[in-house]
Amino acid sequence: MSSETTNTKYSQSFFSRKYLIISILLSVATMAGVIYWTYTPGVLEYLSPSRLPGLVIALVVSLLRVWFSAAKIRFLSEKQLSWYASMRVVLAWDFTSAVTPSTIGGAPMATYAMTKEGLKLGDSGAIVLYGVLLDQIWFAIAIPILLVAGIFYEVVPPEIGLAGDVSMGILYVCLLSYAGLLAYGVLVNPTAIKKVVKFVFKLPILRRMGDKVEEEAENLEEYAQQLGQKPLSFLLKAFFLSTMSWLARIALPTIVVLSLLPAPEVLSVLRSLAMNLAFLVVPTPGGSGGVEGLFVLFQGPLISREGFIGLAVFVWRIISYYISIGLGMMATTWYVNQKVVEIKTQD
Repeated sequence: MSSETTNTKYSQSFFSRKYLIISILLSVATMAGVIYWTYTPGVLEYLSPSRLPGLVIALVVSLLRVWFSAAKIRFLSEKQLSWYASMRVVLAWDFTSAVTPSTIGGAPMATYAMTKEGLKLGDSGAIVLYGVLLDQIWFAIAIPILLVAGIFYEVVPPEIGLAGDVSMGILYVCLLSYAGLLAYGVLVNPTAIKKVVKFVFKLPILRRMGDKVEEEAENLEEYAQQLGQKPLSFLLKAFFLSTMSWLARIALPTIVVLSLLPAPEVLSVLRSLAMNLAFLVVPTPGGSGGVEGLFVLFQGPLISREGFIGLAVFVWRIISYYISIGLGMMATTWYVNQKVVEIKTQD
């Protein structure tokens, strides 16, 4: 079997139609339920063209999130990837995250996509690891902010009760622990990551790929060491790009809510941050069903008219999810049908 055929089958495993259908059905069913239980006759008549600018801003912010994510990938590749290639990688990453359980398909697909753009597999894996590490560092900073803000604001809705506080506390501990382990592996001891990769590919089901993985694990360790030895300014710039991407993601629910009705802005942003962290552990493909429910729990009480809750969920998911699925599907399909391209460094 040719390597091209193997790569095609490998990539197709990231976005099976089953998961795509399940993801969309769960999302649509949840939104339909929310709209059914909260809809009030006359809601649509209340809308006016004056609300359109807010929705346009929401769309622009969603696109900015993709742009900053692409800028981070391009920066970490040291401009080996073009802007266009970086955007494709991010869109494919978003798509496979959206259609696989617990978003597990995103990082492997991003690694695969960068190899199709001409990078070595080990280098691609190191870039993805470093990118994920930047996200975890951001979480590690955001969590204390939420904890302090919780003294002054009801970040966790009282409707959730003690169970919600305990669950969020456990989530915070898990995220901080994971951030610490990943930082140790990427910045301090990349050899540990190489050993883990080699161990995994000694399992019977993956053993036949061992020789290739052995070589790429060495590349991963080498590139991770190179990234770890970069000056602080490199880390800070990459972290800035990662932060801007996350700030755009967090601002989006608040912008959607405010474009429909007045709401407490600071509390809405804090709850958006908290619910985005909670999204990470929703086990359904793309978090479908769960993320809509979390939006209702965290943002719903802030919307003064109950009839607008379902509309807010609908608009938010269209902008943040369905548009990404459409664009990401095109990017992923491109990778499935594309041969490896030659790297051309661009300024």
